[in-house]
Amino acid sequence: MSSLDAGFYFIEDENVPMHVGSVLVFDGPVPSYGDVIRLFLARMDQVPRYRQKVKALPFHVGRPVWVDDDHFNVLYHVRHTAVPSPGGEDQLRNLAGRIFAQKLDDSKPLWEAWLVEGLEGGRWAVISKVHHCMIDGVSGSDMLQLMLDFQKESVLPEPAEWKPAPQPSTFDLVVDGVRDAVVTPVQHLAALPAFARNLRSLSEIADFGKSVLSSLPGTAKRLTTRSATSLNGPIGPHRRWVWARANLAEIKQIRTAAGGTVNDVILTAITRGFRDLLDKRGELTDGMVVRTMVPVSMRKADQHNELNNRVSAVLVNLPVGEADPARRLASIREQMDDLKSSRQAAGADVITNLSNFAAPTLMALGSRTAMRFPQQVLQTVTTNVPGPRIPLYMLGRPLVEMFPYVPIASTMRVTVGIFSYLDRFTFGINADFDGVPDVQLLADGIRAGFDELVALAADV
Repeated sequence: MSSLDAGFYFIEDENVPMHVGSVLVFDGPVPSYGDVIRLFLARMDQVPRYRQKVKALPFHVGRPVWVDDDHFNVLYHVRHTAVPSPGGEDQLRNLAGRIFAQKLDDSKPLWEAWLVEGLEGGRWAVISKVHHCMIDGVSGSDMLQLMLDFQKESVLPEPAEWKPAPQPSTFDLVVDGVRDAVVTPVQHLAALPAFARNLRSLSEIADFGKSVLSSLPGTAKRLTTRSATSLNGPIGPHRRWVWARANLAEIKQIRTAAGGTVNDVILTAITRGFRDLLDKRGELTDGMVVRTMVPVSMRKADQHNELNNRVSAVLVNLPVGEADPARRLASIREQMDDLKSSRQAAGADVITNLSNFAAPTLMALGSRTAMRFPQQVLQTVTTNVPGPRIPLYMLGRPLVEMFPYVPIASTMRVTVGIFSYLDRFTFGINADFDGVPDVQLLADGIRAGFDELVALAADV
C-alpha cells in the first residue's frame, strides 16, 4: 500500500467505516441474482484487487500488503435483498444508510455489492461499497466499468479460471517491512515529488515557492474566520444518508449570468444548504463560514486504471453568514481562483507524500491520532466526481441515476458527495445519525440554493 492508502486503512474503527459507496438505480426488468453474479465473475479478471485482502504486519513494522484471498467467494460479496414493494426513495435511502453504516470485514476483500429489488415503477438498484484504501473517487468512476457498459447489448466473456497466489509467510513480510521502513524514506529523499520533476528550471521552482508563500495570508484568513463549530463533534456507528438533485441546464444558466465554474455554482448551492441548517438551529451569525475540504485529483491521464489514491485537497470557506446569494457565489469564486493560482493542491500533495518518510508504526499511530484528535478547523468534506455524459447500461438495463456516499470521520459529522451523469447532478449527504438528525434540511437547502441562483440569473 502507499502511505495514503495505508492511512485510510489505519484510521478505521467501529464508528468510522472508511469505505466509499454509491447507489445506482436502473429501469427494469430486474435481472436475476445469478446473472449479476455471472457479470461480476466475467469482469473480475480486470480488477485483481477485488480478489485480494489486506494483510497487516505485526506491530505495523511495514505498511499493510495485498494478498490473494485463498477462500474468495463472490457470493459473499455480491448480495441480494429487497425493499417492500413498491419501495419509494425513503425506503431505498434508509436501506442504503444501514448498509453504508456497516464496516466491511477486513479479513476478506474490502468490497460489497447489493442487488436491491422492489422499487416502485419496476426499478431496481445496486448498492456498492469499496474501502477507501483501495480506491479514490476518480478511480472509483473507472471501476464502474466492472459492471456498466456504454452499449445496451454486450457480450460477456467466459470467466477465466482463477487460482490464488500463495501467500507470503509472516516472517518474509516482516523482513520486507523492516527493509521498507529503512529503504523507502531514502528512496523518497532521492526522488522529487511528481509535480517537482516537471519543473524545468530553478526559476520555475522559485515561482512555485513564491506562489505558495504569497497565498499564506489568504490561507491564514480562511483558517481564522469564525466557523460553525456545532457541526463538529463525536460520531457514532449509525448514519443518516439523504440526497438532492440538480441539472446541467440550470447550472449553465447560472454560469452564463453570474460567471464562475460549475464547481463554484455547486459550492454556492451547498452553502445555502448549510445556511438553512444552521439557521433552523438558531446558530447562524453574520460572517460565519462552514470550512470544507475539497479533494482534488492529482491523477494523470495515464493513471486512471491504477487502484490507489492520487488525491490532494484544498480548503474553502462556505460563506453561510452571507445573506445575498450573489455575494456568496462571488466569495467562493474568489477563493477558488486564489487557490488555483497559488497551486495549493500541489502543495498539499507534497505534505501527503511526506508520510512516506514515516515508519509504518508511527504512520499507523499518527493516522489514528489525527482522526481522533478534537478539531474545529474543518466542518465537512465536499467531493465532486464527474461521470459520463452518455447513457450506461447493466445487463442491458439503462442506468437512471447514481448517488454517492462519502464517509465521515474524526469530528466531521457530515459530508457531501456529488456525481454527474448525463445532464444531471446528484448529491449524497452522509451524516452521523445522532449528531445530525436534521440532515434533510441540508438536502432541501441545497435544492433551494439552485432555485435561488436560477431566479437570480433570470433577473440579470
